[in-house]
Amino acid sequence: MDLGIQGRWALVCAASKGLGKGCAQALAQEGVNVVITARGAEALERTAAELRALAPGAEVRTVAGDITTAEGRAAALAACPQVDILVNNAGGPPPGDFRDWDREAWIRALDANMLTPIELMKAVVDPMMARGWGRVVNITSAAVKAPIDILGLSNGARSGLTGFVAGLARKTVARGVTINNLLPGPFDTDRLKQTMQGAAAQSGRSIEDIAQARRAQNPAGRFGTAEEFGAACAFLCSAQAGYITGQNLLIDGGAYPGTF
Repeated sequence: MDLGIQGRWALVCAASKGLGKGCAQALAQEGVNVVITARGAEALERTAAELRALAPGAEVRTVAGDITTAEGRAAALAACPQVDILVNNAGGPPPGDFRDWDREAWIRALDANMLTPIELMKAVVDPMMARGWGRVVNITSAAVKAPIDILGLSNGARSGLTGFVAGLARKTVARGVTINNLLPGPFDTDRLKQTMQGAAAQSGRSIEDIAQARRAQNPAGRFGTAEEFGAACAFLCSAQAGYITGQNLLIDGGAYPGTF
């Protein structure tokens, strides 16, 4: 299927690795020009080189910096001639016990996982509507659908973003701009490895034992890949997805057991 987005410009946040990289790769392979951001310049440049080799027809620009700061957002936006597609993404806050989180921990979580995506949407949604076309995809978490007790910071911040998007997405769609959320379950990323390391330390079991048990618990019998996550993102950004907005697409191998 031709997704009809060749030549568009996308800003993809936290795209040097993991799910953000998967999204940037899928978009670039569709002929989308991408601006990718991350804090680590070295990893970012390695990813950019990979994308250029995979998709020589797409322009790839890099902006190293902290997207959770006003300066980082300004630099990323300035590097993109026009943002037709915005993929919001940020590393999740650390797991733990809510009794140990002070106000600063909550503010950091809100800044990264709720307020930064909102600020970026505020910067791009009006120009998108003026042009009559735009796509926003927020990478949140399956914990929005089924909260995980040790991920309370993420549960709270990402749920707040989800509520905000539910209202905004109904205001923009008539002008050709859709806003949707992708909710990843267990994917083979550094974030998952960190979570399993914590579980291994608490239980005294090996990381491989933890990983094997988690794979076995999933109906799919495996972890997801960044490439298949990116493909789902690319479809939500496609010309064909103009009638999908305000939705939370759960991608978890069937782990969530509910009907709705």
